[in-house]
Amino acid sequence: MTDLADLDVTLVDGYVDEPAHFGVPPYISTYPRYTAGAIVDAGVPTENVTYHTIDELRDDTHKWRDVEEADLLVYLGGMTVPGKYVGGTPAEPDEVRKMAWTADGTSLMGGPVKFGVGDENAGATETERDDLDFDFVAKGDVEAAAYDLVNTGLEGFDNRMRDNEEIDRWAAKGAFVVEQHPNHPDYLIAELETSRGCPYRCSFCTEPLYGNPSFRRPESVVSEVETLYDRGTRHFRLGRQADILAYGGDGEKPNPDALRDLYGGIREVAPDIGTLHLDNMNPITVVEWPELAREGIRVIAEHNTPGDTAAFGLESADPLVQEENNLNVTAEECFEAVKIVNEEAGWRPGEDPADAPTHGEDAANRLPKLLPGINLLHGLKGERRETFDHNKKFLKRVYDEGLMLRRVNIRQVMAFDGTEMSDVGADIAKDHKKLFKQYKSEVREQIDNPMLQRLAPAGTILPNVHLEYHEDGKTFGRQLGTYPLLVGIPGERELGRTVDVAVVDHGYRSVTGVVHPLDVNSATMDELTAIPGLGKQRAGNIVVNRPYESPAELDADVGVDLAEFTTAERPEGAD
Repeated sequence: MTDLADLDVTLVDGYVDEPAHFGVPPYISTYPRYTAGAIVDAGVPTENVTYHTIDELRDDTHKWRDVEEADLLVYLGGMTVPGKYVGGTPAEPDEVRKMAWTADGTSLMGGPVKFGVGDENAGATETERDDLDFDFVAKGDVEAAAYDLVNTGLEGFDNRMRDNEEIDRWAAKGAFVVEQHPNHPDYLIAELETSRGCPYRCSFCTEPLYGNPSFRRPESVVSEVETLYDRGTRHFRLGRQADILAYGGDGEKPNPDALRDLYGGIREVAPDIGTLHLDNMNPITVVEWPELAREGIRVIAEHNTPGDTAAFGLESADPLVQEENNLNVTAEECFEAVKIVNEEAGWRPGEDPADAPTHGEDAANRLPKLLPGINLLHGLKGERRETFDHNKKFLKRVYDEGLMLRRVNIRQVMAFDGTEMSDVGADIAKDHKKLFKQYKSEVREQIDNPMLQRLAPAGTILPNVHLEYHEDGKTFGRQLGTYPLLVGIPGERELGRTVDVAVVDHGYRSVTGVVHPLDVNSATMDELTAIPGLGKQRAGNIVVNRPYESPAELDADVGVDLAEFTTAERPEGAD
């Protein structure tokens, strides 16, 4: 048996995406942190634990040596909801098999991959269980399996679920892993677990497979934040729960006092926090207990950072689909929940919360504090042509009533063993593929674009946009947070930097912006032309007549007030 002081461990993060858990960069999920903490808690020194992302292995073949030479290789991954990603590319099955073949030591695989593997990480697919040639597959919690495997001298483990007392230890002991992430510290957001499991049993969802909700104590989550904060993390997301409003209660009824302890505690130990966002909020909770829900939403909006999203799992506005798939909220109930969140948290920094929801010319030039996001899922049992009409009618009603949605997420189902949808598979989604594409395009044009203009009108300031990639002569970036807006900026700017951006135009799911404030004395023609009201001729006049002493001087030349977008810096060397 290898002495634990000499045991060499490599963790490979293939990324996860679950109904209540993000792990594709810039997010880091709980899995690598908790697994590392469990291994250290079992007696392995922290310096013996190496962490790599799948993208690191793709970019640097030398890092495969850590996979090959480790006494214990742990692969962490699995996608149980389909998505499109910018910050990283989830591991594909063939890449995971390559790890098992490469590893000379013992290999363990875990995470949501235990629910099944498809040919690709996409919607309208079916999955099956597959060990991908690993020595061990954790059918329970991978962190518990890793702890027990190390304690048995790598001989085996019982498939069990860990408890919250273990997480109290492992979350702190495994926080060091964030320092090995390639995005650390500036562009990394730590996913935080407040609970897992769900009291409801929707046909497609893997979250109920974790059982009924089990809540961590506020002081446990706050302590984890403090440890991560001490290691340089400044961005956090309370994403690992089915319903943030139910936190600290019986799993269904809101508990505003628990939210107050949680959010207030986080703000106390992380005074210079950059991002504090959440993910899931169950709309049925909002309408069943409206006054308690309103109080809880106010607590969240008081402590979070702007641009936050409460994902609402409507899934379908069709009553037939709702009935056949055990969906727990009707379209009417979801609309009422959307209205309540708008009224309690749809205000912008610098405004009176009592004025929410705010939009239009008098609204402050920041994103609202917290808005709903609607999840719509297609390919469910009972889906028919009318289903698409029901969904469009719901979204149009929200817009026509003057309310706001942070985003509309339209997906096709993935069918996993253990869920009711496994009996149906992806047949309905495949049959409706053409109809789905047409409907999705209509939603983007008729709802997403006008809603985005309401949410972030021209002149809205987006602080700290991280520049990620170049395409078609533009630079694209995002803020850190839940479902951040994709921002396109004219020209190719240095990647990896963060800049403040003013919104100038809108797509379906993204915006165009210029660096804020834009220096009129050095701005390019493309940047100037992008500003609303200028156009090429006026922008050309600015270029010919500069330098300017101040934006106010521009009024005489172009007849457009540019004060909210620009500044005028004296050229270098000028007297």
